[in-house]
Amino acid sequence: MMRAIYLMVILIAAGVLASSRPGTSAPLPDRPEPVQASTFRTAPVTIDGIVLFPVRGLQAFPAKERASAIGELIERTARDQDIRTDAIATVETDISTDIVADGRVIMSVFDSDARPEGVKRQVLAMIYAGKVRDAVARYRQDRSPGELWRGILWSVIATVVLLVGLLLVRYLFRRLQEGVIETKIAARLGSIQVQSFVIVKAEQLKALLTGAARTIRLVIILALLYTYVQLVLSFFPWTRPLAIHLLDFLLVPLTTMGRGIVKHIPNFIFLAVLVFVTNYIFKLMHLFFEGVESGTITFSGFYPEWAKPTYKIARFLVLAFMAVVAFPYIPGSDSPAFKGVTIFLGVIISLGSSSVISNILAGLTMTYRRAYRVGDRVRIGENLGDVNEMRLLVTHLQSIKNEEIIVPNSVIFNSHVINFSTLAREHGLILHTSVTIGYNTPWRQIHALLLQAAGHTPGLLHTPAPFILQTSLDDFYVSYELNAYTDSPQAMMKIYSDLHRNIQDCFNEYGVQIMSPHYMLDPKSAAVVPRERWYEPPAKPPEEKARESL
Repeated sequence: MMRAIYLMVILIAAGVLASSRPGTSAPLPDRPEPVQASTFRTAPVTIDGIVLFPVRGLQAFPAKERASAIGELIERTARDQDIRTDAIATVETDISTDIVADGRVIMSVFDSDARPEGVKRQVLAMIYAGKVRDAVARYRQDRSPGELWRGILWSVIATVVLLVGLLLVRYLFRRLQEGVIETKIAARLGSIQVQSFVIVKAEQLKALLTGAARTIRLVIILALLYTYVQLVLSFFPWTRPLAIHLLDFLLVPLTTMGRGIVKHIPNFIFLAVLVFVTNYIFKLMHLFFEGVESGTITFSGFYPEWAKPTYKIARFLVLAFMAVVAFPYIPGSDSPAFKGVTIFLGVIISLGSSSVISNILAGLTMTYRRAYRVGDRVRIGENLGDVNEMRLLVTHLQSIKNEEIIVPNSVIFNSHVINFSTLAREHGLILHTSVTIGYNTPWRQIHALLLQAAGHTPGLLHTPAPFILQTSLDDFYVSYELNAYTDSPQAMMKIYSDLHRNIQDCFNEYGVQIMSPHYMLDPKSAAVVPRERWYEPPAKPPEEKARESL
C-alpha cells in the first residue's frame, strides 16, 4: 500500500512539473535535496535478483522504499516493448539529473548521491543510466520465447543428468557395500582388544564403515540435489533470485547457529564438566547401593531390598539439583520463548500427573513398609499370585493360572495385602481345611484320620506337627479343622489338592462318612467308597501306571 502511494505521488508531481515547465522533465518527489541526506542508509536496486546500484535514503523517502520504487519503474519500462533501450537518457534539472525513458522519469540523481562516490551527479547519472539500459535489455532477453524454450531444454537435460547421477551413486555405493566392505574388508577385520578384554568388536567396526559410507552417499546426493535445484532455478528469470540466494538460505541458519555456539562456548564447557561430574557421582552411588543390595555394605535397620528404590530416589534428587545448577547456563534459558515452553510443560505435567505421582508415592511406601518382595506369594484384593516385578507405578503379579496381573500401586496402597511368604520363610505357613462328621463317629478317630492324611501329603512339614481344631458343634455334625505347616507357599494349591485327596482316601478306607455339605438323615448304608472301588475304570492303580511307564 505504501509503495503504491509513493508511486502515485511521483506520477502526480511529475505531471505538475511537466505542465509548469515545458521542455523539462519532472524529477522524482524526493527534491528539494534534503539537509544532511548523505547520513541516510543505502539500499540496492535489484532486477531479477541482480543488483544494479545502491541508492541513498532521503528524509521523506527511506532508502529501501526508494530502491523498491526505482526497481518497479525499471521493470515497468522493460515490460513496455514500445520503449527502446536507447531512449533511456539523462535530463538535467536545477537540483538533480533525471534518468528518463521516453519522457517517463525513472529516477533522480542528487548531489548527495554523487558526493560519497567522489564524482559529479551528471557522471553518476550516466553510469546509472547505462546500467538501467543493460538491465532493460537483459530483462527482455530473458523473457523472450527462445530464451524460455532454451531454459526448458536445459532443465530437462539437468533432470536427466540428476537421475543418471543418482542411479550411478546408488550403483557405486551398493558395489562398495557388497563387494568391498562386506567381503574384503569385513573378512580382514578383527576385534580390537587388550589381552582378553575386547574394546571394539569386529561387528562394530563393520557398522562404523557402513555408516561412514552411507554418510558420504548422503552428502553426495544432497550436493547433486542442491546443484540441480540451483541450475534449474537460474534458467528462468522469475526464479533466478531464488537461485542466487539459495546458498544463503542454507548458510544463514548454519552461520547463526555457529555464532551462537561460539558465543556460548564457556557455557558448553561448564555443562560438559557438570555432566562429567554428575556421571561419576551416579557411578559411585550405583556401586554403593549395589554393595548394600548384595549385603557387602550393611546398616542397622536398612534392609537390602531398600537399596534399589533408595538409589533411584537419590539419583533423582541429584539429577534435579544438577538441573537447577545447569539451567542458567543453557543457551536461551533466559528467553521468553524458553520460559513460556517450560511453564506450558509444567502446567501439562501438573494437570496430568496426579495419578502418576500417587502411584509413585504408593510404590515407594509399599517398598519401605516391606509389604512384599519379588517372589512372594500374595493376595491383593481378589488377585492371588507371585510378585514378579515391582515398579514405581505398578506391581506385576503372576497368577496361579500363569496370568500376568498388573496392579497400580495406588490400588495396592488402598487395599489389604495378604503375604503368604513372609512368615513362611522362618515359621512356615499354616494350610487349613475343614470336614464335618456326625456325632456317632469318635472324635479321636477323626483326629487320627486327618493327621494320617496330612502325613501322606507331600509339601507339609512334620515339624511343627499338624494339629486339629474342633471349630463348632452343629445340630447334626461336628466341624473339624486340620492345620498343617508348609514352607512352600507357591505350591499351596497343589498341596491343598493332594491333602483333600488323601482325606477322602483315609476316610473311605476306614468307612467314615463325611457329612458335608449338608446332613439330612442317616442313609441305609454309609456314604463311603470301599477300597476295591478306588480304581474303577478309567482310573488305573499305581502299579499298572508304573508298568505302562516302563
